[in-house]
Amino acid sequence: MIDRRLLLSLLPGALLAPYGRAFSQQAGTNLKRIRTSSLEIAYEDSGPPGGTPVLLMHGFPYDPRAYDEVVPALVTAGCRTIVPYLRGYGPTRFLSAQTPRSGQQAALGRDLLELMDALGLPNAALVGYDWGGRAACVVAALWPERVRCLISGTGYTIQNIAASAIPATPEQEHRLWYQYYFHTERGRAGLQAHRRELCKLLWQLWSPNWKFNDATYERTAPSFDNPDFVDVVIHSYRHRFGYAPGDPALEPLERLLAAQPTIRVPTVVLQGEGDGVNAPEASAGQARFFTGRYQRRTIPIIGHNLPQEAPAAVAATVLELLKA
Repeated sequence: MIDRRLLLSLLPGALLAPYGRAFSQQAGTNLKRIRTSSLEIAYEDSGPPGGTPVLLMHGFPYDPRAYDEVVPALVTAGCRTIVPYLRGYGPTRFLSAQTPRSGQQAALGRDLLELMDALGLPNAALVGYDWGGRAACVVAALWPERVRCLISGTGYTIQNIAASAIPATPEQEHRLWYQYYFHTERGRAGLQAHRRELCKLLWQLWSPNWKFNDATYERTAPSFDNPDFVDVVIHSYRHRFGYAPGDPALEPLERLLAAQPTIRVPTVVLQGEGDGVNAPEASAGQARFFTGRYQRRTIPIIGHNLPQEAPAAVAATVLELLKA
């Protein structure tokens, strides 16, 4: 007899879609909130409370809807999935008006660690891409005892800020136009005034082979209406180039990250061959950053939004690492 859990984990995204749509419709019913030192984090909690915890971290400009077709396969396999809204997204809120609206990597990593602490999770599987992948890499590098395994979209994403002034190839610089736009006040004003149009354009550019429809995008776009979205995004893209100061409270963590710490937890890097912002070859030479069990896998056609474009591959990879 075919194991239903295994079957669901290997189904193509198109066949998993009905499960994902049903989950998306129920998202409001499993939305919870919990407080950390600086945030009230909104998160979606699914599956058995005693199941293996899997934290699924979204990136910019996305939200938990990216995992709607990943969650059902993991829950069916007995996992507990936790999908938070990052700082500056959706219902997540800062607790104090005095807290810097930082988007720096240390903030994202600390948010994830403190979420695990608040939920009472000694360790968990971490899955992430873009900003969420960076948060997962930070926690895996600095607190490996808290990480059962890591699935990282596009590789080792801890930023080397000291080297940020070194130019990339002209082709890659072209891909990063939006970052340079955000370095200017014109870019801040553009994001403030046209956040939905701009973020939709990034979806299209970064995932050129993914033919999403307006309804799919509109399920995520309200998350960009968070009152701190613009400030957090602008700070993120300025800080990584040294063009904005960081939160002083996070400076000790930033010093640790400046050393480019290695990751020793079991890791699979997933790389979409159609990624329009992170060229596939960029993650090909990163094995030196992973000192534990490590594998890099490329997925044909798939772009930047890995869990939403290739949910079956992401879910199957999580279950494979948990069984290892």
